[in-house]
Amino acid sequence: MITLKSSDGADNDWSRDIKGNMYDTVVEGFQLLSRWTGRIWEQCAWKFSRPCKEPPISDSQQDSATFFDYEKVVRWNYTAEERRALLELIGYIKSIGLMMQHCDTLVSEALWETIHMEVQDFVQDKLDTMLRTTFRKKKDLSRILSDMRTLSADWMANTSKADPEQHSLHQETEEMRQSTFYPRPVAPTAAQIHCLQFLICELVSGGNLRKPGGLFGNSSSGIPVEDLKQLETFFYKLSFFLHILDFTATIGTLTDLGFLWFREFYLESSRVIQFPIECSLPWMLVDHVIESQDAGLLESILIPLDLYNDSAQHALTYLKQRFLYDEIEAEVDLSFDLLVQKLNEVIFTYYKSCAASTLLDSSFTYACDDGEKYFVKPLRFDAIFKLRRVMILGRTIDLRSLITQRMNKLFRENIDFLLERFEYGDLCGVVELQQLLDILELTHQSISRFLELDSYSLMISEMQENLSLVSYSSRISSQIWNEMQTDFLPNFILCNTTQRFVRSLKGAHHSSQRSDASTGKPYFYCGSHDLTMAYQGLAGLYRDFFGIPHMFAVVKLLGSRSLPGIIRALLDHISSKITAMVPKVTGLQEALPKSIGLLSFDGGIAGCQKIIHEILTWEAKSDVKVEVLHDLKEIGSALYWMSLLDIVLRQIDTTQFMQSAPWLGLVPGNDGQVKHAYSDNTPFTTLLSAATSAVASSPACANPSSYLVMSKQAEAASLLYKSNLNSGSVLEYALAFTSAALDRHYSKWSATPKTGFIDITTSKDFYRVFSGLQYSYLEDSMTNPSKKREMLGDSVAWAGCTIMYLLGQQLHFELFDFSYQFLNVAEIETATVSLYQPADRSKSPNIFQGYEVILEAMRKARRLNNHVFSMLRARCPLEDKVACAIKPSGAPLHRMKFSNTVSAFETLPQRANS
Repeated sequence: MITLKSSDGADNDWSRDIKGNMYDTVVEGFQLLSRWTGRIWEQCAWKFSRPCKEPPISDSQQDSATFFDYEKVVRWNYTAEERRALLELIGYIKSIGLMMQHCDTLVSEALWETIHMEVQDFVQDKLDTMLRTTFRKKKDLSRILSDMRTLSADWMANTSKADPEQHSLHQETEEMRQSTFYPRPVAPTAAQIHCLQFLICELVSGGNLRKPGGLFGNSSSGIPVEDLKQLETFFYKLSFFLHILDFTATIGTLTDLGFLWFREFYLESSRVIQFPIECSLPWMLVDHVIESQDAGLLESILIPLDLYNDSAQHALTYLKQRFLYDEIEAEVDLSFDLLVQKLNEVIFTYYKSCAASTLLDSSFTYACDDGEKYFVKPLRFDAIFKLRRVMILGRTIDLRSLITQRMNKLFRENIDFLLERFEYGDLCGVVELQQLLDILELTHQSISRFLELDSYSLMISEMQENLSLVSYSSRISSQIWNEMQTDFLPNFILCNTTQRFVRSLKGAHHSSQRSDASTGKPYFYCGSHDLTMAYQGLAGLYRDFFGIPHMFAVVKLLGSRSLPGIIRALLDHISSKITAMVPKVTGLQEALPKSIGLLSFDGGIAGCQKIIHEILTWEAKSDVKVEVLHDLKEIGSALYWMSLLDIVLRQIDTTQFMQSAPWLGLVPGNDGQVKHAYSDNTPFTTLLSAATSAVASSPACANPSSYLVMSKQAEAASLLYKSNLNSGSVLEYALAFTSAALDRHYSKWSATPKTGFIDITTSKDFYRVFSGLQYSYLEDSMTNPSKKREMLGDSVAWAGCTIMYLLGQQLHFELFDFSYQFLNVAEIETATVSLYQPADRSKSPNIFQGYEVILEAMRKARRLNNHVFSMLRARCPLEDKVACAIKPSGAPLHRMKFSNTVSAFETLPQRANS
């Protein structure tokens, strides 16, 4: 009987049961790892013995339909379910092996002490009992038992050691057999374990190991069954002790799966140097995780790469073949590069799909029957983002750093692709560009929570080639201006009713030649295919016109840095068009007769039409007339584009004003005007000043200077926001610039009458030319109503009315315009006929038969002209501007000045060459 006792008398932390449980757990872990590894061996052998008979042929393999034997064994012989199961089992083996490896130093003493107790319990107790009972009279067998005790007994831990020979000669009492044993973490050596196993075999077999029934199965040895079972149990325990004592090597052996990579037999039989990377089983498992995008497998994406470590260790340690290691190293380099590339694409696609799903209009999602497909299933990349040390072939790799570098490159490539795609399209694609850039920006914000990416504004500026502090142009602004100059202004027509520009169906004037944009990778759009199709469908709604939504996109993309450059370029374009139009208008003026009188009411509308035809003798100058109309169209389109820009900027300024007004102390007054509720400071600066004073006066504040700086910055911010409240109007600035450009040609387009009175017969001012042009293309609508409208639209009216208004010729035009006089004659003729016709109007003949179309076109033109003039009077009153007026007596006052408030004309910057 042996009593266990702690070396210090009190072992509160580690009891015998706990240490025994730890030993049993380690043994169970080894058995589990061995069983799992054996299952993989069996599956591998089964697959090698049963290759795939008919590999699937994809579209890319139509030309080469021959396969290597190794492809049939590995690449095409594992289904998706088998790959997942194999990957999970490898993950179990590697994870449990790693956990046990980390616990090596924690459990080593407990394992040694447990083994020590097992050996000493058997040697000092059970063998002692056998010597006194069974083998008492068997000298040969008792000698073997004595050798076993001598070889492995730890008598230093036994306080009552007795000589074995004395036990055989003297009678022992119960008290004498009672001994005390001190357990120690001193495990037997491998030599001791092997000697014990040999002595047990010698004891049982008697030197004949080939007895029938096995080592412990024969009954001719003369050993009782009970003692034989004890010897058998201890014999098998000794075999486990060898593996447990060599803890690290045992785990390495049980978790070694390098055999999954070796394929030298198939390389020799196929007579090739190496197989493609797709045939490598480790890469197949990694690729399966990436392609399946299974949330449960993503965290195990690096586990298959540990197979390369096992195969490399096996090649160097056991096979001692350097060329095998070189092949493994080359494949690892390729596999890891592909892994980082595909992993970046998966992460980028996932977060971009999330961003696109977030920004997608919720009403669109709810209106779809299958709106669930626009939601992204959650994936977790947190564990991957935290991997800073990945051990592969003895090298430590910072995976997080590599992902960050490639992610920065991926963002830049995406921005460059979107800008290049916009450069291949027309100006209507600016809405789609703005949507895709918004998605990309939200994607950058989402990934920046985990990775240290470059600033999004920095990447945008870099790809737009706009990094310099003195550079006010960019790829987007250059493309917008290039499109406006070559395609938008010549080929788009204005619809004033819808406030939209649409492409002309006929007469593509100076049409630009385009080439198809390159098709990018799917994740360069919106991530998933369904979200990409949804956004393309939404962008298709804005692809056939240019209006307010496009102008919002232009303002957001250009910003306050590049937008002034577009405005200035448009104004210079208007000035150059006016200068180029001067000789053409002069040629039309010279073709007019010297005397142009008012249309007579006597001949009716037929007589008026005949008189107008006699006046407008421009048949020889038809090309000049068309060019003037197109120049007016481009000027009008540019002015209306400025009008849309002014509407958008005012809306943005209003939104900013509503957000900043409470902080600036601005409240509405009784007269409807905004006034300051505080005379000195704003509420924002008052609040921060009070807080700064309170903090600075507190003795607990060691450094009040930072609060003083914050208070000063608040005052500067208040001044900055106050200065932005009185922002100017882009349209007013454009009209002032146009007026200044017209002043250089005032003498040619608005000559002063020689007599000092208004001359209604010999005037050849600009309004006469525009009146003739307007009548000409309105009359053409009688034969083909859509011909001229599709070519010119409403831009001609905007340009002509703006020029006449700025030249002070609005009243002249409204009095002497041919179409206006034509409508007046038609109204008088209608009234005259109605006086003399019977009451039954249905029986009276239609006096305007054949003129209904031109009359309706003239009425629409007059309504459009009135709308333009009213807008000009509201946005650009002729204050401090040279104009023409008539006294009550009838005497004209030419170039009269109205001095009221400060006008934009006084502060208009002029260029030297304009």
